[in-house]
Amino acid sequence: MEKSQKIGIFDSGIGGITVLNEILKILPKEDYIYFSDSKNNPYGDKNDSEIIKICEDIVKILINKNCKAIVIACNTASAKAADFLRNKYRNIPFIAIEPAYKKVHDNAYQEETLVMATKGTIESEKFKLLYHTYDNKKTQLLSCIGLADLIERDEKEKIREYLRENLKKYQGKIKNVVLGCTHYPIIQDEIKHVLGENVDFFNGAPNLAIHLKEVLKEKDLLAENKGSIEFIDSQNLGIKKERFFELLNKD
Repeated sequence: MEKSQKIGIFDSGIGGITVLNEILKILPKEDYIYFSDSKNNPYGDKNDSEIIKICEDIVKILINKNCKAIVIACNTASAKAADFLRNKYRNIPFIAIEPAYKKVHDNAYQEETLVMATKGTIESEKFKLLYHTYDNKKTQLLSCIGLADLIERDEKEKIREYLRENLKKYQGKIKNVVLGCTHYPIIQDEIKHVLGENVDFFNGAPNLAIHLKEVLKEKDLLAENKGSIEFIDSQNLGIKKERFFELLNKD
């Protein structure tokens, strides 16, 4: 494969920006295509076959745009579609995000833990296996139905109200917070405001970035290009593009 090929990244919306920001820290000179699927957002309430079909359609677009590797920057899509995509497109490396629950096991096993994720992620077989493998017996799982959609729409007051209502019972009782949706780090400060200043956050993006670099190096696909970033939204919404580059802090 030519070194000039791009890295494809997709999410159900702009939440995957939290993944891309981590990737850019260690791979700043690669070229990227980010696909925001606002047309089908949110993924968390869709069944497995729907998600697989949606993800395959996006992957076809990214492959046609000559992507050398594809990052699944959505926990629900990773849990439901990653195995299918890897089996079908064996010549393309897929790097899939997953909740950073193992990091709790490795770094803060004795602490009370809250996993915040979409319903689709928490109910997936992949997450259940992860959870039961590394369960610290001090973990509570919270399906945050509708939260990713509020973040996607940037409804700040509704987000604060949602967090107050759904996190109040955990206030002062939780030390570790696993952010099991790529949208959630965007509102990390708001979550901390409700749960308390002493909480520690865990998300899978930093480890994914490291793993992506390792895979590209192993396959001799690392490149030094312009560091360009192309943004595509499935509904061609200009407001999504504006917010994406605002969160990226890059013009």
